[in-house]
Amino acid sequence: MSSAIANGLAGAGGGIIAQIITYPLQTVNTRQQTERIAKKGLVASSNASERPSGGTLRQILLLIKTEGWGGLYSGLTPSLFGTAASQGIYYYFYQLFKNKAEAIAIANKRKGRGDGTVGMFSWLIVAALAGSLNVLLTNPIWVLVTRMQTHTQAERKIMEAKREAIMSEASECSTSPTLQEKLAELDSIKPHPYGTFHAAREVYMEAGITGFWKGIVPTLIMVFLLGALAKLGATVSTYPLLVVKSRLQAKQEIGGNISLRYSGTLDAIIKMIRYEGLPGFYKGMSTKIVQSVFAASVLFMIKEELVKAYMLMAVKIQEVAPNLIK
Repeated sequence: MSSAIANGLAGAGGGIIAQIITYPLQTVNTRQQTERIAKKGLVASSNASERPSGGTLRQILLLIKTEGWGGLYSGLTPSLFGTAASQGIYYYFYQLFKNKAEAIAIANKRKGRGDGTVGMFSWLIVAALAGSLNVLLTNPIWVLVTRMQTHTQAERKIMEAKREAIMSEASECSTSPTLQEKLAELDSIKPHPYGTFHAAREVYMEAGITGFWKGIVPTLIMVFLLGALAKLGATVSTYPLLVVKSRLQAKQEIGGNISLRYSGTLDAIIKMIRYEGLPGFYKGMSTKIVQSVFAASVLFMIKEELVKAYMLMAVKIQEVAPNLIK
């Protein structure tokens, strides 16, 4: 078994376990990122429920109370698939490019150029190439995951907007059915099942095939910045891009306010600055830091053990194979 394949499989396995353990934090963080709150004096939404509901723990408990334990794991299935694919692709290509970079460095040394070691700039290129391929190949999965994580939140806001419209219409039109009848009819509407297929269909209906690559620009920017900065510094400096990415990938048609809908990366940034100010770019950052550090610790710990296990298995197979042939 090649080192690239071993690292790819180990990365996928470690990523799956880390994702399962930290997924509730990721769900809450995504909802925090996609929450729209206007600056004082500006109105981005008339829904009172869009106000922050407290810290991370309080939001987790509230989510369990309103949606059950399943709410914490909305979109888990495509997320696990995406994590396995993402980590597998990244570590496979990273090891592949790393081996190539080391081979080039050794070849250059033989020619009298360099000392045979790979420079920092080359390592950054290796990480950026692996990260970019990962992003391009797996972005559609993360679009679906974001949709599924924020679907209930979006549907609730749509229902609240309809309720406000009914109350406004009832106050203006005396010949319409009673307010109570319309509200009762609205309350009787049950949320429709929302799985991976429904999310994919919704994305395609809204933006076509290109909708599956929403948020690709800020994500690719993060890939290069993350390779050049330390983990904590990268989280702080790239977090606004992560928020923009989540906003673009989440369901756009929330209520009827144009300030809540984004046509692209630049439009999202301009509207967030105008209606929410700089704090809007750092919503849920504390949750993200906890989730990222925890997930990274679990991932790397498990990945290294899996690499050892895979390589040991490969050696054992090579030792046993000749005896089996005899």
